[in-house]
Amino acid sequence: MINNNFKQLKKEYMDIPIPEELDFVVRKAIKESRSNGVKRKGRFSKAVTVAASIAATVAVLTVGINTSPAFAKTLSKVPLVGSIVKVLTFREYTVDENTFNANIKVPEISGLKDEKLQNSLNEKYLEENEKLFKEFLADMEDMKEKGGGHLGVDSGYVIKTDTDRILSVGRYVVNTIASSSTTFKYDTIDKKNEVLITLPSLFKDDSYVDIISENIKEQMIKRHEADDMMFYWVEGVEEEGLVDLFEKISKEQSFYINSEGKLVISFDKYEVAPGYMGIQEFVIPTEVISEILVSDEYIK
Repeated sequence: MINNNFKQLKKEYMDIPIPEELDFVVRKAIKESRSNGVKRKGRFSKAVTVAASIAATVAVLTVGINTSPAFAKTLSKVPLVGSIVKVLTFREYTVDENTFNANIKVPEISGLKDEKLQNSLNEKYLEENEKLFKEFLADMEDMKEKGGGHLGVDSGYVIKTDTDRILSVGRYVVNTIASSSTTFKYDTIDKKNEVLITLPSLFKDDSYVDIISENIKEQMIKRHEADDMMFYWVEGVEEEGLVDLFEKISKEQSFYINSEGKLVISFDKYEVAPGYMGIQEFVIPTEVISEILVSDEYIK
């Protein structure tokens, strides 16, 4: 009897129609994820395969997540995402050698039924961090040959949003040579439909680039007027000609959707402001973009 009830409930659930607008968003995101390859630039100048004789203390820790969930939980210090999807530390690369330091954590997403999406994300995370580590080691050896120096890299991840619908994973890289630079990249996933949400997929057309850019400029000026230490490279704050002023976001600008369902645009350190300002984020008011959104499924 219980089994029959379960089958009936499952049938009713599977028969629920997907709203036309949401169906459009999902199909658009799937199409873009198939057609667009993900490319990542290295954080250091050299991409050299590291010889086994490198005299560095390197710890590479591979975590058997499936065979040791208790250990994985202790290592990651990241809570369960919802009741199904998990984000854990899969691998860690470290170097601690006098003036050379590296701490690189590789995340892994598990629990998605769409194995193709899950594997593509995890492969991307592993590949970009392996590349980062090899480049660090190559640059470290180069600096040693030239008399030494200071070099550091810190890479990891944070869960920016974890709701029943949205998972946003932020991956950061902090490079330190003479000064430091910081970059942030995000992946935002619709956990219900298991699709990767891109910035273009949220909008009807490319007009979002100019509309969002103008709003960000207004926010920059208002922040500066409220606090003159909030300094941005934008017309109305900085004089033209001294630096390249911010004009507009890119079509694939770094972004995530926060827990309130608001679109957040992110800029790396030095991208739109002096280094002391660090990473800069701007929450875009929904009323500014409501007319050009494909739907209100994600942005509220």
